Amino acid sequence: MLAVRAHADSTELHVTKIPVPEVGPQDVLVRVAAAGLAPGMMTLLARGAFRHLPTTLGHEAAGTVVAVGDQVTGVAEGTRVRVHPNLTCRSCEYCRTDREMMCAQQAMMGHAAFSPVPMPLYAEYHDGGLAEYVRVPHWLVDPLPDNVSFDVGAKVHDLANAVRALKLADLTPGATLVVTAATGTMGTATVKLAPHFGVGRLVLVGRSAERLADVARISPLPVETVACESLPDGWEKTAGLTRRLREIVPGGAHAVLDFAPAGRMTAQSMAAMRTGGTIVHMGASQEPLDLPAAVMMVNCWRFVGTRACTRTDAREVLALLDSGALRVDDLITHRFPLTDARAAVAAMQSRTEPIWMAVVNP
Repeated sequence: MLAVRAHADSTELHVTKIPVPEVGPQDVLVRVAAAGLAPGMMTLLARGAFRHLPTTLGHEAAGTVVAVGDQVTGVAEGTRVRVHPNLTCRSCEYCRTDREMMCAQQAMMGHAAFSPVPMPLYAEYHDGGLAEYVRVPHWLVDPLPDNVSFDVGAKVHDLANAVRALKLADLTPGATLVVTAATGTMGTATVKLAPHFGVGRLVLVGRSAERLADVARISPLPVETVACESLPDGWEKTAGLTRRLREIVPGGAHAVLDFAPAGRMTAQSMAAMRTGGTIVHMGASQEPLDLPAAVMMVNCWRFVGTRACTRTDAREVLALLDSGALRVDDLITHRFPLTDARAAVAAMQSRTEPIWMAVVNP
């Protein structure tokens, strides 16, 4: 089969032929119809976060079950499924309380490991879905509703990440929510999901006014936008974003969902929250926060970090899609063949054109 691979001592992607995985007693084999693309995997690869190389990349996949192990029950050949990529111990306090992303053994198929402890499941199932077939533990596939396309099924993980962030924001009905880096995958997912979590008004922050306008058009809620390119020169050092957000929401936003990977959006959006506000960070920014702890104390602000969704979050997304209450087909803006995976990742990294969600179709 054709697969997109990462090799040791290389930061390049390799599109190559490898054997189709053999199905073990507890496995299912999925013929991949769509796999999601996440450019962040290249950063993690460069940092050495992939413990087993060579490996097939890609933590988001959907397709059809074509073989099952002899000990598998409850999953039949021919079933349309999406793959849940989180590999965990399944028994610790985090796994038992809907917080499995905090499990010490948490890693993702086709993606990185997040702690140095032994990870037997990751060692066995590190190969991901950017391939024609993927081998999966049978308990990590979810049936895909008939009205949900494989392309959308492959992006359920990102939609579920947005669900987790919205839950952690602890929003009250009618809340005003600021979303940073709003023109990317997580920002657009949040725009679609916000009405289901009590949001009454959105303020979208991004670099480009033109790209923000495109996102605003898909919002089912009242929305205002702040383009950093339109702020006064030197806004990063003069709190220009905070002032603009305070002009839009004089009383302060109830919460911020921060997907900014770098820069001053995080701290300046946080400073525009009302008393008791919550900022949920999921952008993996390396920028230090320069807000004194006393400011956070006096304003009773909460800073919450989260790195992934849970299985419950993903199943809530599937239920919303199944009922028709959530429609996200328009978020899939780019589709690539597997042979063009390298060019696809380069396009996502460069951001020279707006890409909301991208999938590969083997």
